[in-house]
Amino acid sequence: MSDQNWERGVLEKLAMSALQEQRRARHWNIFFRTLTFAFLFLVLFITMGWFDNKEASLTSGKHTALVDMQGVISSDSAASADNLIPSLQAAFKDGGTQAVILRINSPGGSPVQAGQINDEIRRLRAKYPAIPLYAVVEDICASGGYYVAVAADKIFVDKASLIGSIGVRMDGFGFTGVMDKIGVERRLVTAGANKGFLDPFSPANPAQQEYAKQMLAEIHQQFIDVVKQGRGKRLKETADTFSGLVWNGQKGVEMGLADSYGSIESVARDVIKNETIVDFTVKEGFADRLAKRFGAGVASAFPGFSTMSGVSLR
Repeated sequence: MSDQNWERGVLEKLAMSALQEQRRARHWNIFFRTLTFAFLFLVLFITMGWFDNKEASLTSGKHTALVDMQGVISSDSAASADNLIPSLQAAFKDGGTQAVILRINSPGGSPVQAGQINDEIRRLRAKYPAIPLYAVVEDICASGGYYVAVAADKIFVDKASLIGSIGVRMDGFGFTGVMDKIGVERRLVTAGANKGFLDPFSPANPAQQEYAKQMLAEIHQQFIDVVKQGRGKRLKETADTFSGLVWNGQKGVEMGLADSYGSIESVARDVIKNETIVDFTVKEGFADRLAKRFGAGVASAFPGFSTMSGVSLR
């Protein structure tokens, strides 16, 4: 009888041990599932951009508003009109904004995007005359970047900043020599005498090249007019001012391309007299960037609709 009790006790202990092990495994399983769910939820928040640009909505009192323009100016970049214009509008509209700083670190880019941003800055300055806008240049403010900067009340640079490059370019390549060497024949069929405008796989067409130069000259003149309008009598024009050359910040101040030296902190402290800086820059979420890149990828998949190289203020 005692042997039966002993065996029963052992079996009960084994059963209880197995049951406890199952409970522990279930608890750990629930824990890891919860942890995985929390991680995926966090990724979703970041992906949808729900954490972006929250600082501006949490501010109170007078402050210096900051808007960033970083990188190449294009429709699918962070420095696009779609991103910069809402940022600027929010900065000017905020009741606590004492002044706006546009921090620029850009080599230029699309003349259309730069023109839209310039136009909006001038509109906002007219709508909110009591709120000045200062452009603060970091490493570079060239071409399209400078096109935007001249809309500001004042431009501040570092002595070693690069500024200027007031010109227009159109990039392209010619492959006809290589094609002749390897025996490749270009077969281009178009409807419209100039639909294959500056096609890189066809011999250069002098008439089309002349037309391209004329078009670039017209855009260049638009750029010159914007610079003269923005800088006014401060600009000390020379033969090289609109030649496309780039200068350092010290030379830029001497030429009237910029007003003075300064950083974000020094302009906020010494010019605006308010060191509380609030960032109003619209931050693109991952989903937005993915959608733009997907759209650009789709467009590049059909290059036959437009073979002309893009015009660039770079």
